[in-house]
Amino acid sequence: MSNRLNAPNDLRAFWMPFTANRQFKQEPRMFVGAKDMYYTTHDGRQVLDGTAGLWCVNAGHCRPKITEAIREQAGELDYAPAFQLGHPKAFELANRLVDIAPEGLNHVLYTNSGSESVETALKVALAYHRVKGNGSRFRLIGRERGYHGVNFGGISVGGIVTNRKMFGTLLTGVDHMPHTHQPGKNNFTRGEPEHGGDIATELERIVTLHDASTVAAVIVEPVAGSTGVLIPPKGYLQKLREICTKHGILLIFDEVITGFGRLGAPFAAQYYDVKPDMITAAKGLTNGVIPMGAVFVTSEIHDAFMNGPEHMIEFFHGYTYSGNPIASAAALATLDTYKEEGLLTRAAELSDYWADALHSLKDCPNVIDIRNTGLIGAIELDPIAGEPTKRAFTAFLKAYESGLLIRTTGDIIALSPPLIIEKQHIDELFGKLRTILQNNI
Repeated sequence: MSNRLNAPNDLRAFWMPFTANRQFKQEPRMFVGAKDMYYTTHDGRQVLDGTAGLWCVNAGHCRPKITEAIREQAGELDYAPAFQLGHPKAFELANRLVDIAPEGLNHVLYTNSGSESVETALKVALAYHRVKGNGSRFRLIGRERGYHGVNFGGISVGGIVTNRKMFGTLLTGVDHMPHTHQPGKNNFTRGEPEHGGDIATELERIVTLHDASTVAAVIVEPVAGSTGVLIPPKGYLQKLREICTKHGILLIFDEVITGFGRLGAPFAAQYYDVKPDMITAAKGLTNGVIPMGAVFVTSEIHDAFMNGPEHMIEFFHGYTYSGNPIASAAALATLDTYKEEGLLTRAAELSDYWADALHSLKDCPNVIDIRNTGLIGAIELDPIAGEPTKRAFTAFLKAYESGLLIRTTGDIIALSPPLIIEKQHIDELFGKLRTILQNNI
């Protein structure tokens, strides 16, 4: 049967997210199938996945163990409420997750997305200080160019202007640290930049401005992904941890992108050897197959709520689909796949080959910076005068036409392939990108 039959003939009703809707609906780009490293388009072409879908398909597409787990669970127990009731797989999954998490993050709350994971972590932080008798700690500190999902808490602590400017005053009591990007000093850096670690001391200034007794939590992405892959400078994350510990402030790592092997360790916290008080996760948790997120918290945070009469709810928060049975089954099968194929550390094995291929594009026209860590990469392009984002968007369209999926943000090409990628796929990916960039887009 031709895949063309799967292409819809009426595109009007769906208001697509983060999409140039009018442009798309004039020339639709439709995927109708996927397997391992490749998508299949509605016109039968194969497209190499250079972005793990949307930073989430870490184990590759349509993996048998995950598919079968979903099928079996749907026929056995399709849904169970998580309020005052449970099902076995949610508990099994939580135990499996804390086994691979940084030591001490021993408890998990379930959500349905990275955005919800961030909202949950922010609420936990505020509530934690309240139950500890420190209700004056209400301030939340994010970072310029940070991305923490699209709910109100996330865009409040986030620092991407386009995600914030249309939505009013957002949450009050929020401040932002400066971002770490220093293009004049760190161009074409492999791994952690040498310059910029001292930017972390700006947190000390902000804390002093507001007084530490008012600050509840600091939230950062260890590697800022959606803003264009900003790698933390040497010593930066360690300094944030030091300042937060000094002032009794909770440190939250948003690992929705970096979690589950993207850097060569289960979590970026382990890769950088910095222990936060909470980790937000999603995406790779279920290999992107079914929406699911999680928030890891320390025993100290969890235990602070376990007081009062035992019949009373300790924390008034949760979702209809928290720990959904089918999502839990998918996540367990995903963890099995990661373990059996060594995918949580595979990025470490391929990172040098990946970096060499990525940085080989340094001589291409309009390339002004390249940066990488693990199996993440960014190629920053010189914007067209008066037409920001157009150069990268043109590259995105040309890549799709040539059988390659990339992601763009501003005039930056971001890459994060499935962790099953082989060297020949890396060669194919950067060979096609070189052809596109050399055509002086």
